[in-house]
Amino acid sequence: MISTLSKYHVSMYKVPLILILFALLSFKQQPASLKGTWEYRGGKFNNKLSAAPKGYSQKRKYADSTFDAFLYEPDQPTVKYESGDYTLAGDRCMETQTFCLQDQSMIGKTVHYQYTVIKDTLKLKGTLPNGAVIEDYWVKTK
Repeated sequence: MISTLSKYHVSMYKVPLILILFALLSFKQQPASLKGTWEYRGGKFNNKLSAAPKGYSQKRKYADSTFDAFLYEPDQPTVKYESGDYTLAGDRCMETQTFCLQDQSMIGKTVHYQYTVIKDTLKLKGTLPNGAVIEDYWVKTK
């Protein structure tokens, strides 16, 4: 009777322990930086699908804590349209523009994104200072 009770008592603790370990292992560890080159592949703008542009591409080059964004168009010089600093904390990415070719009002403002990296795809989801809700998808090319 005691050995049966002991076996039941031990196995009763194994199931929750296994479930806890499985849950911990299923959480994805986000990278320490976004270092590399990422190409824009579309997303959502105010909950409406936004396709990647045709005829040109947008790429972001991330270093350890900074980024530069470029526009690539065939037979045209590359245009740098944005630069900034970023920090990662948990599932949050905070970007602060230091240069913007178009909207100067964004310089110095920090945008808070929820981000995930799954395989080669970076998803940034957040609300811009003007209230626009975005969800961008970037694929790592380098």
